[in-house]
Amino acid sequence: MQYASEIQTMCPIQRGDLHPSAPIPIEGRMINPKEVIAISGLSHGVGACAPQQGAAKLTLNVKDGIVEEVLIETIGCSGMTHSAAMAAEILTGKTILEAMNTDLVCDAINVAMREIFLQFAYGRTQSAFSEGGLEIGAALEDLGKNKRSQVGTSYSTSAKGVRYMELAEGYVTRLGLDEGCEVIGYEYLNLGKMMADIGKGVPAEDALKGATGTYGRFAEAVKTVDPHQE
Repeated sequence: MQYASEIQTMCPIQRGDLHPSAPIPIEGRMINPKEVIAISGLSHGVGACAPQQGAAKLTLNVKDGIVEEVLIETIGCSGMTHSAAMAAEILTGKTILEAMNTDLVCDAINVAMREIFLQFAYGRTQSAFSEGGLEIGAALEDLGKNKRSQVGTSYSTSAKGVRYMELAEGYVTRLGLDEGCEVIGYEYLNLGKMMADIGKGVPAEDALKGATGTYGRFAEAVKTVDPHQE
């Protein structure tokens, strides 16, 4: 270790007892982490790239410092989807510190990694107070039984009004309007359910009908429009 001449000429002053760092909650235990293997938990981070043309949500399940489970959801950028595919393969098996210092291809995913790292380092994970944490597979539960991200796409103009294109229930096929041309409900197609049924051998037309539903007062609509075309 090298010391500047100013430091070398200083007289030493004894400090008091060295207190340990503040304990943080790690999967139901309060610990003073000194090494990365002390970190465990499941949490989420969201990031955007510099031009903010897209965003990424990153979910990690870390056990004894090792990333065991990864879920990456992206929106708004076609290139980010391919970056997420690579990042998902890259992250597993690394320590949380290695993951923090790995180029995850897309800046939005890198920012999400930074944000989630802070949660782990400060004991702010989703499973901070859950004894034993969450099992591997818990991140996948965020997608629900149809293994599909919850996506919302709504668009509007002052000239033509609003168009709901995709909401939590699924892909919106028709908007229901009342006498005043205000939206009172919609018909949707749950793509995850439809594809799951087709995979089980259900004919496509039957799968389409089985995955179609309505929300709100759609049955009372006096007019319907296709929000993607009309």
